[in-house]
Amino acid sequence: QLKLVQTSYILNLVLTRCWWEICLHLLDYSTEFGRTEVIDNTLNPDFVGKFILDYFFEERQNLRFDFRLEKSLGGIPGKKCGTIIVKAEELNNCRESVMMQFCGNKLDKKDFFGKSDPFLVFYRSNEDGTFTICHKTEVVKNTLNPVWQAFKIPVRALCNGDYDRTIKIEVYDWDRDGSHDFIGEFSTSYRELSRGQSQFNVYEVVNPKKKGKKKKYLNSGTVTLLSFLVDIEVTFLDYIKGGTQINFTVAIDFTASNGNPAQPTSLHYMSPYQLNTYAMALKAVGEIIQDYDSDKMFPALGFGAKLPPDGRVSHEFALNGNPQNPYCAGIDGVMEAYYQSLKSVQLYGPTNFSPVINHVARYAASVKDGSQYFVLLIITDGVISDMAQTKESIVNASCLPMSIIIVGVGPAEFDAMIELDGDEVRISSRGRYAERDIVQFVPFRDYIDRTGNHILSMARLAKDVLAEIPDQFLSYMRTRGIKPSPAPPPYTPPGQPIQTQI
Repeated sequence: QLKLVQTSYILNLVLTRCWWEICLHLLDYSTEFGRTEVIDNTLNPDFVGKFILDYFFEERQNLRFDFRLEKSLGGIPGKKCGTIIVKAEELNNCRESVMMQFCGNKLDKKDFFGKSDPFLVFYRSNEDGTFTICHKTEVVKNTLNPVWQAFKIPVRALCNGDYDRTIKIEVYDWDRDGSHDFIGEFSTSYRELSRGQSQFNVYEVVNPKKKGKKKKYLNSGTVTLLSFLVDIEVTFLDYIKGGTQINFTVAIDFTASNGNPAQPTSLHYMSPYQLNTYAMALKAVGEIIQDYDSDKMFPALGFGAKLPPDGRVSHEFALNGNPQNPYCAGIDGVMEAYYQSLKSVQLYGPTNFSPVINHVARYAASVKDGSQYFVLLIITDGVISDMAQTKESIVNASCLPMSIIIVGVGPAEFDAMIELDGDEVRISSRGRYAERDIVQFVPFRDYIDRTGNHILSMARLAKDVLAEIPDQFLSYMRTRGIKPSPAPPPYTPPGQPIQTQI
C-alpha cells in the first residue's frame, strides 16, 4: 500500500479570499478516489488529508489531481504559477512480526493427581472494548513452572499496530474434555513487552474470583517474558527504494513459422493501422517494467534468423545490429530496433531458448549482491526445439538474481511451455531441481479482448505475467540473506523548504 503522506503547494500568486480543495482520480480518470479537506484563505495550503492506495507492481496506476477553487487563478505573466509536491511512502506501521517466549513460575495446582498442564491464550483488545483471541501457546504437561516454546506473531494480529493497546493474557490448565481450568490472567501492551526480559515484564497471574473471596490472596503464580525479538517484513518496494535496479532484456522469435512479415497473415506483419502481437506483448510488459530501470537502456535480442551478409543462423543477435552494444533507448527504441530487424534478417529456425537465457544469466552471475535483478522477456510463436538445453539453463539460472517471462503468440499449442513454468512441478535437469521458480509462461491469446480493445488486452497481459516478479525477486533476496539498503533522503529542490511528513 502507498500512502500519499503530504501534498504541499508553493505558489507565487496574488489571490483574494479563496478555498482550496484537491480531488484524486484513479486510472481512467473517471472515478474519484477521495478528496482533501478544504483550506481557507491561504496562498500556501498544506493538506493533512491522506490517500491510501493499493500498490500493484504489475499495473500502471495513473493518478490525476484536480484543483478546486472558489475563484479562478489570476497568474502573473511570465511567472511560474506554482509547483505541486506529492510524497508517497509505503505503509509500514504493521509490517513487524515479533518472536516471544514466556515461562511460568509457581502457577496454581489444578489437577488432583498431578500438578497442572498450563497454556497461555493471548487476546487483542478492540476499539469497542471487546477482546479477540489472537494466539494460543502449546500445552506444557504436568508442571507448575512451564517454559513455553518461542512463537512468532504479526504485530498487526497482536495489537493492530497500536503499541499502547491492551493485550490480555489468560493462563489455563488443560483438560482432556475441553473444560480447561482458569488459573488467572494479566494485561500488558506491546510497548511494555518491547522492553524485553526485565523486571517490568514479570507479571502476576491473578484470578479475580479468588481475589474477591480470599483476603490473603496474592496471585496464582507469575509469568515472565524471556525474550522479545522484532523482525520487520521487507517488501519488494523496500529494495527498489534502497536502489536495486531491475534490468529488462527482451528476446524475440524470428523463426520462419511466424510467416512472411510482408504478408498480413504473419505474426510479424507491420500493419500501418495497429501493432502486431509481438509488438503488443513487448509494449505491454516493457512499459510497466521500464519504470524500475533508471537509465531506460534495454538489451534487445533476436533468435532463429539468418543474418546478413553471409546468411549465418543466429540464436542470440542484437536487434540494433551492434553485438558489442545491444542496448536500445527505452521501449520505443526496442520497438524501432525490432521493426528494423524485420527488414534486414531472414526468418529461419529452429526455436532455441537456451542461448538468450544464458546471455542474461552471464550478466546476472556477475552481480549477486542484490543491487541488480534481471528480467528476460521471451516472445515466441512455436514449440521449443532445445528443451533439454533450456531446462538446464533455467535450473542453472534459478540460483541467480533473474526471472524469465515467456509470452506465446499465435495459435500454436504450447504444452511444453507449461513444463518450463514450474508452478505445479519444479523444473529439473539431469537430476538437479531448480532452486526456485523463476519462469512465468502465458499464451497471449488468453488475454485478447473480444471487442478488439488492444489497450485492454495489453493491460491484462502485463498484469498477469508481471504479478509473480515481486515474489520471485523476494525469494532470491531472502534465500541469500540480502537486506534492502537504506532509502536515500528525499530530494529537496534548491531554495525550497524541507517538507515534513505528517
